[in-house]
Amino acid sequence: MIDSGAFRRRILCWYGRNKRDLPWRESTDFYRVWISEIMLQQTRVEAVIPYFHRFLRRFPSLEALAEAPEADVLTAWSGLGYYSRARNLHKAAKIAVSSGLPSSYEEILALPGIGPYTAAAIASIVLGEAHAAVDGNVVRVVSRLTNGLGEAAGEAQRLLDTRRPGDFNQAMMELGATVCVPPTPRCAVCPVISLCAGRAAGREAELPVKTAKPAPRDVAVDLVILMKKNEVLLIRRSPSEKRLAGFYELPELKVFPELKPESVGFFTHRIVNDRFLVSVWRAVIGRKPASDGYWFSEEQLTKIPLTTITRKALHSAHNFPGGTALDY
Repeated sequence: MIDSGAFRRRILCWYGRNKRDLPWRESTDFYRVWISEIMLQQTRVEAVIPYFHRFLRRFPSLEALAEAPEADVLTAWSGLGYYSRARNLHKAAKIAVSSGLPSSYEEILALPGIGPYTAAAIASIVLGEAHAAVDGNVVRVVSRLTNGLGEAAGEAQRLLDTRRPGDFNQAMMELGATVCVPPTPRCAVCPVISLCAGRAAGREAELPVKTAKPAPRDVAVDLVILMKKNEVLLIRRSPSEKRLAGFYELPELKVFPELKPESVGFFTHRIVNDRFLVSVWRAVIGRKPASDGYWFSEEQLTKIPLTTITRKALHSAHNFPGGTALDY
């Protein structure tokens, strides 16, 4: 069994010296911590940082977020993916403004879009409650520490420093993100190498043992940037579509069989087990085609929620007028 006292001392000391300078670590304000934890769900830190800054500029307070139209929230989130997070964030903001900020792990967990990991992270950082936050990074650290024995959540809770739960949880996540990385951990710089049973057994690279994932399914898609006087045609997802309701996207080329477009880009985009092979085409027309849709100028594109694939498609078309406007 791991010496929990020695482990806590070493990892907290290491964290104090080596933690990354991340914008949400500047304070333990509920709003900032909550926004960051929701954004970090299934998203890399590097991708989150610019969105975090832009989101707080647009919605500087809980009240500002709660009062904003959902379309504005989705626009600010556009490109970050997993859009149910933005919808739930908006719902939770309304609840928190109406009922007051949550004052316990259980109250945080009851908010829309928050599961046990996120609730534990927020409760420990903001409220100082002793709940271990167990994400993929922490599972990997614990699995290697214990040589794959035991249950990660239970072991993480046993190791947790109850005097500094917020710092400890962040230290565990930091260790997993920067040192105890897949597939090959950086054991030479690990502060707890002498306590790691997986390293002692020579199994650190193979832990944690994962079940094989199915091969991705390739889905070919042809999208067209249909231009008319520097405006582009987009279609709007139906309100009945749960995940992307209200988002705008480029139409598929097959909707306009009469066109003779030019090829302007190609990219791949992964969603869960689907790998989309996206070919981007462009055509300039003199009048609106016989199809449902909405025309937007380049400036207007920055003010509406666009699907991630649509944003990538517009960026991939190098001859799209002033395409850098989408880098907001």
